[in-house]
Amino acid sequence: MPSHFTYDYAIIRVVPKVEREEFINVGVIVSCGVKRFLDARIELDESRLLVLDPTLDIEMIRDHLAVIPKICQGGEQAGAIGQLPHRERFHWLVAPRSTIIQTSKVHTGLCQDLQAVLEHLMNRMVRKNAHVETVHS
Repeated sequence: MPSHFTYDYAIIRVVPKVEREEFINVGVIVSCGVKRFLDARIELDESRLLVLDPTLDIEMIRDHLAVIPKICQGGEQAGAIGQLPHRERFHWLVAPRSTIIQTSKVHTGLCQDLQAVLEHLMNRMVRKNAHVETVHS
């Protein structure tokens, strides 16, 4: 049986009107130093977002969100940030911002399967009608 290892995660949020502090969770970033793992999943529920602000530029939001998984993957296509070590990229992604795209505080967990953690967090924190299951890892 594989050993357990710690991971850090943050929830990705879209905050249409920063001054109102209302947001919709749209994704998750997970990082694990031991496994040299950094990944993000994003699912934008446009109809829920437009309830908060019907004047939003959804295309612009999609474009900004699409950069997050590229930065997680790293490499030249992710620009200068993509050249940093994975932990530094994670810290850059989760740094506090007062922009339309923000992340939650960083939380820590313990698991055996990082992909299962990503799916679990998406179900629990992002998907509105998803059946929430327990992760046994």
